[in-house]
Amino acid sequence: MRHIIIAAAFALAGTAAIADPIEGVWQTQPDEGSFAHVTIAPCGPAFCGTISRTFQGQSEYQSPNLGRQIVIDMAPQDGGSYAGKVWRPANDKIYSGKASVQGDRMSLSGCVAGGLFCKSQTWARVQ
Repeated sequence: MRHIIIAAAFALAGTAAIADPIEGVWQTQPDEGSFAHVTIAPCGPAFCGTISRTFQGQSEYQSPNLGRQIVIDMAPQDGGSYAGKVWRPANDKIYSGKASVQGDRMSLSGCVAGGLFCKSQTWARVQ
């Protein structure tokens, strides 16, 4: 019985290790004509994302949002998903956020009213 429990623990640990990582550089979807590259890295026990490059159309520009944190305290959840907060630069509001990564795509959503109203984007991995 002890061997079964140990094998099950290793199987669960292996599943968590196989989950697609949220760390890296991600390109946001355009929002009001602009998009950004967001660098996501560990911050304490969670992950945070900082705007590292900004674009209008296809041209890079120096947005006042450079260096601002847009993904805030995204903590790993069961099933390879994450929960935390997201900041939307277009209206300067912070929302309850969720994220999930599959390959080179991340689905990110921000919600209000306990999840009654949500907006979502799909971000593409840059690196």
